[in-house]
Amino acid sequence: MFNAFFKARPRLRAALFGMAVCAPSLVVGVTAALAQSEVSAPFVSDRLSVEVVGAGPDVILIPGLASSREVWRVTADRLKATHRVHLVQLTGFAGEPWTHGDGAFVQPEVEELARYIREAGLDRPAVIGHSMGGLSGLLLAQQQPGLVGRVMTVDSLPFYSAMFGPTATAESARPFADQAAGMILGADAASFRTQQEATARALSRTPSEQARIVAWSMATDRRAMASAMKDVMTTDARPGLAAMTTPVTALYAADANGGPPPAMADGMWGREYSALPGVTLIRVDGSRHFIMADQPERFAELVEAFLAQ
Repeated sequence: MFNAFFKARPRLRAALFGMAVCAPSLVVGVTAALAQSEVSAPFVSDRLSVEVVGAGPDVILIPGLASSREVWRVTADRLKATHRVHLVQLTGFAGEPWTHGDGAFVQPEVEELARYIREAGLDRPAVIGHSMGGLSGLLLAQQQPGLVGRVMTVDSLPFYSAMFGPTATAESARPFADQAAGMILGADAASFRTQQEATARALSRTPSEQARIVAWSMATDRRAMASAMKDVMTTDARPGLAAMTTPVTALYAADANGGPPPAMADGMWGREYSALPGVTLIRVDGSRHFIMADQPERFAELVEAFLAQ
């Protein structure tokens, strides 16, 4: 089944491996703001850092695998007049140092996010995560429901290897996760750049965003990328969906010209989120994986509506 998927679904394959370009994971030193708009008493972590801007209700923005917090800059600039925005940067990604070898990536990051919320004294912040960042937001709400007010996932599935097909499991995906990690670690610099350039075109319709995706990926520690990829491909948050009480809005992309067709996207997101009570599913047409770049005005409207709930 997996071999057939890889041959028959090149764009979905690119999107999956493209998470090696688009999300961020283990992190270093978080700078928290205990005042409304100024940084004080830094939160120290080797998994993530946090930049805080603005004043108002708290919003945490989590980037995806291999991405920089700059993926959220336009969103943060829009929100900072009315919200206190916490821009997360995961260590190992986009030039941030990585010190954890091939160790676990996602769960330690989720635990540090929970610690950050507690130590910064945040009151049930809204959490918005892209790709792997969305998966992190779901896991955080499942494991620490009292800490999170609501979650928005941006083109993020609760189990990414569901893209292999509806019968995929974490165990059946493990050999392919190992293969993906090996490809990341084993490619020479020129081949790796070529791979990331092709992936970036599958992940965004926007040339300037494609260039940023490639730059972030090339600056990412490949050990961090490989570890994050293995974790993402073998982490299944679906069993915890039915018990969740945190409101969740899930945005997903559809693009009839080079991305996932609408009917395919509807089927996959509807199936994979079906166990989550009250989930709000919203398709964003004319977009690939980086919705915030491909449909910025529509994305801004949806974020505003989400935060107004």
